[in-house]
Amino acid sequence: MVTLQEVAEARTARTAARRSSTRTRRSVTWWQPVVVLAVLVAVWYAAAYYYDHVRSLAFLVPYPHLVLKAIVAPTGMNGAPSTFGHDLWTALGRTTVVSLTGLAFAIVIGVLWAMAMAQAKWLEHSLYPYAVVLQCVPILALVPLIGALFGYEFTSRVIVTVMIALFPMVSNTLFGLQSADRAQHELFRLQRSGRLARLVKLQVPAALPSIFVGLRTSAGLSVIGAIVGDQFFQRGNPGLGVLIQVTASRLMGPELYATIIIASLYGVVVFLVFGLLGRLAVGRWHDFG
Repeated sequence: MVTLQEVAEARTARTAARRSSTRTRRSVTWWQPVVVLAVLVAVWYAAAYYYDHVRSLAFLVPYPHLVLKAIVAPTGMNGAPSTFGHDLWTALGRTTVVSLTGLAFAIVIGVLWAMAMAQAKWLEHSLYPYAVVLQCVPILALVPLIGALFGYEFTSRVIVTVMIALFPMVSNTLFGLQSADRAQHELFRLQRSGRLARLVKLQVPAALPSIFVGLRTSAGLSVIGAIVGDQFFQRGNPGLGVLIQVTASRLMGPELYATIIIASLYGVVVFLVFGLLGRLAVGRWHDFG
């Protein structure tokens, strides 16, 4: 007969083994991205040297240290102070507002859409094809219509962001809601629980890992949607998308690369933040990578 002490000891041993495995995995893998980064920077320097000294097109591939200087201490012609630094961080703030607003709408719409489809197969068969259509439709084809209906400023940017970020929330939430154990469904039926009780007490808890996977994916796509919408709709307060077009048209190589890097880093930060939220929410009982 197993005693409570033996159960506690086994649980403690499993916890210690899991922590040791996690610590070992982190110690083994932390340096690998650093090595890849060093290789990429070296290749970047080689390409910059080629375009500078061989083809005399230095603005196409500027040296990495010039890009870093454009981010940290931007200067204009002849070393004069430049407004690029202020423009960069202002544009980042505007893109952040658009992306997070669109993400919030995508979360609400996606979860409610998936909950509706999870109630009956005929609802899923009726509604899911339109989620696929929304994912596959070319955004560029809808830009004139969106601009004509909602204007060319903040609202249209948010709509484009929602359209790009919505599908992962719908598909992952629906998958999670449908992954609840059949035996537990039968138990709820035996207790004569209604659809709402099964949804709140059974399906939603079972779907949390999938919901956070969809949330993490949609968070990254919302950044892309905000930048794409900014490039499509040139009016209103410009964000990173407009700044990318302006620096490219003016052949401002370091500034262009600096804007692209800041946009990419912002996307990575958003992705990691929502991944951390997922680990904090469901990491105790689910291996949320």
